Amino acid sequence: MRRLGSTRRGGRSGRLVAAGVACAAALAAVAVPAAAAGPLGHRGVHWAAKDSGAPQVRFRGLSAVDRDTAWLAGTQGTVLRTTDGGTSWRNVSPPGAGGLQFRDVEAFDARRAVVLAIGEGEDSRVYRTDDGGATWTESFRNPDPKAFYDCMAFFDRRHGLAMSDPVDGRFRILSTRDGGRSWRVLPAAGMPAALDGEAGFAASGQCLVTSGPKDVWLATGGGAHARVLHSADRGLNWTAAETPVPAGDPAKGVFALAFRDRTHGLAVGGDYRPDQSSPRAAAVTADGGRTWRPAASPPPAYRSGAAWLPHSRGAALAVGPGGTDLTTDGGRTWRTVDTGSYDTVDCAPDLSCWASGEQGRVARLER
Repeated sequence: MRRLGSTRRGGRSGRLVAAGVACAAALAAVAVPAAAAGPLGHRGVHWAAKDSGAPQVRFRGLSAVDRDTAWLAGTQGTVLRTTDGGTSWRNVSPPGAGGLQFRDVEAFDARRAVVLAIGEGEDSRVYRTDDGGATWTESFRNPDPKAFYDCMAFFDRRHGLAMSDPVDGRFRILSTRDGGRSWRVLPAAGMPAALDGEAGFAASGQCLVTSGPKDVWLATGGGAHARVLHSADRGLNWTAAETPVPAGDPAKGVFALAFRDRTHGLAVGGDYRPDQSSPRAAAVTADGGRTWRPAASPPPAYRSGAAWLPHSRGAALAVGPGGTDLTTDGGRTWRTVDTGSYDTVDCAPDLSCWASGEQGRVARLER
């Protein structure tokens, strides 16, 4: 989701950019070679674990509002929220959702958020809260047994999309114009045909991402090629581009995208099976996703989530069950900087970054 920060220029903006550069430099300074992978930094930047109190839940959905506030969404219909930097977490799960798998959450602030449950037919649902999770409204329940929704992304506080695996040979796009309070299926005429076996991966809530007011990208796998689809008109018309990330198997493809603007983007993925290697599991674009080139030195294993460090032109993080990787050159080269298991990562405009994953794991990047 595109975060909503200040539009003022000048002093504050300059300080944020400078802070972003300093943060990236600090990460680069403490990053260790893959052969000696450990904490992000012994005396520097590191993942600081926060006890979610839910070790039975896998949190693939994460939305970082700021250093104090973050939302988690996971298995067993679980939604958690912190407003004190992870010191405590409040269970704000929608009533009656215990049988659902939440895989994506998009939060606008500490009170307003939208969560997506994945699955075939009516298991795919969307809920919205305006009071910090005290109450929820179910705003969408998928009526089509052939649809399976994977990811969700917002352009701003009102306009957003959700995507489903192909229905009748094309990816299906769901649209909202009122912040997730109501949804409608967009016409399929502008969507190119899906490849045989092609689908999205509901692994981190990052198979659908936005940048700016109208640009959105969709990541695929499972087909003969791992592709990235792009729309410049909020999901009405799409173009498809092949990536060098390996595909050709239901377990392989692009699992997550991250764009720092409408031009520069990252793709990470691989083969999610732990007994399979994932060479060439990262790619970069400098033309808005029209073309992709492989990372010269990719992460050493499958990665399911990615995020740019705010206000940095070259620094980003990629996470997966096998560890965290850092790039400081825009995705061309990556270094493993932590071996902890995380499924997704998200950063907020105030430079705070959060990660979450299996066994209730959640952490915040700290110095």
